[in-house]
Amino acid sequence: MKKYTDQGAKDTRSGFGAGLSELGKTNPNVVALCADLTGSLKMDAFAKDHPERFFQVGIAEANMMGIAAGMTIGGKIPFTGTFANFSTGRVYDQIRQSIAYSGKNVKICASHAGLTLGEDGATHQILEDIGLMKMLPGMTVINPCDYNQTKAATIAIAEHDGPVYLRFGRPKVANFTPADQKFEIGKALFLQEGSDVTIAATGHLVWKALEAAEILEAEGISAEVINFHTIKPLDEEALLRSTAKTGALVSAEEHQMAGGLGESLSAVLVRNSPCPQEFVAVNDSFGESGTPEQLLEKYGLSTQAIYEAAKRAISRK
Repeated sequence: MKKYTDQGAKDTRSGFGAGLSELGKTNPNVVALCADLTGSLKMDAFAKDHPERFFQVGIAEANMMGIAAGMTIGGKIPFTGTFANFSTGRVYDQIRQSIAYSGKNVKICASHAGLTLGEDGATHQILEDIGLMKMLPGMTVINPCDYNQTKAATIAIAEHDGPVYLRFGRPKVANFTPADQKFEIGKALFLQEGSDVTIAATGHLVWKALEAAEILEAEGISAEVINFHTIKPLDEEALLRSTAKTGALVSAEEHQMAGGLGESLSAVLVRNSPCPQEFVAVNDSFGESGTPEQLLEKYGLSTQAIYEAAKRAISRK
């Protein structure tokens, strides 16, 4: 089994900040807009180095989306920045009408997603955002797993023509993917080959999927781990190739079970080649205040939960 090394825990929002800073130096059309959360979104470096291309719109997220849509008409590539809750739920009408409907080249960059926002509690912990965004026609949805991948994804989406939702988080998590990686939108990454069960994970749960695979290996169970960093467009070929070999699937995500990655994977399997599937996701519930690890444990998004789901999926073959 391939081993991955944690290069040192780092927050994915800082990966976004680093990628945006690099884009500021290499792409003069990139502009950034923030809704009074410059520090939280790690947009400080871009704002300092390119003040003429940074726009602080204040706590006016709907206005930010409208401004960003308008900027694309002049050839700019706007990156909007605020919490995931305010990037989607608060401004869904503006995104649908002003950005998605006309295919505007806006990059909606959303931090503090999922339960791991932690102590700020349920009102800020959006768990529905992937579902909201993937339903919009033409919207690309990306959920990278660590600092390095988030930085690479931020740089890559500037070259993509069309609206993008880029989701990342607040806490420091394992940073284990290559620093020099090239991010390919819509191309899932096989992190580990296996023959008994496929674990398809996204975001913060990719590292936990690798941890679960290690526990399974100790029991003689071979798990294939795939990083589905792009939820839309989905790499259907990668999924079907893997499940044809393993015959069982576990989906793992920091999101509601309804509307997330697991649901998208199920739709592909039903249309092509069904197999047993177990879901590691939040089951129709809001979150609460607590540390990231406490919340992941309570809501069933832990390494142990992925391990147990894999055992159940295999038993149903």
